[in-house]
This record gives sequence, C-alpha cells and structure tokens, in this order.
Amino acid sequence: MPDNFNMSMRKFLKQVGVTSQQAIEEAMREADTAGKTFEVKAVVEIKDLGLNHVVTGHITGEE
Repeated sequence: MPDNFNMSMRKFLKQVGVTSQQAIEEAMREADTAGKTFEVKAVVEIKDLGLNHVVTGHITGEE
C-alpha cells in the first residue's frame, strides 16, 4: 500500500486509541467501578465502502 495510505490509517487508529482510552478512563473514574466488569464495543464504519467493523470485549475496574 502507498505510504500516504499507511500514514493516514495509522494517524486515524492512533487518534481512536488515544481518545478512546481517555474517554474510558474518565468514565471509569467518575463511576463506582471497583472490581466490576463492563462490556465494551467499538465500531469503525466507512459508509462509502460498506465497512462496519465491530470489536467487543470487557474492561474490569481496579480493585
């Protein structure tokens, strides 16, 4: 793949990772999360390409 594609994709994925982590950490700090496990879902969509990628998982609060 061309360098400009790789760079733009990496920049987008870095932004998703960093901003998502910040939002999750803030939400976890503001709630009683000790020892609780939460379902999490992330969706990446590119409408023009018909892409709808879903990632699911669990995040556990600190003890």
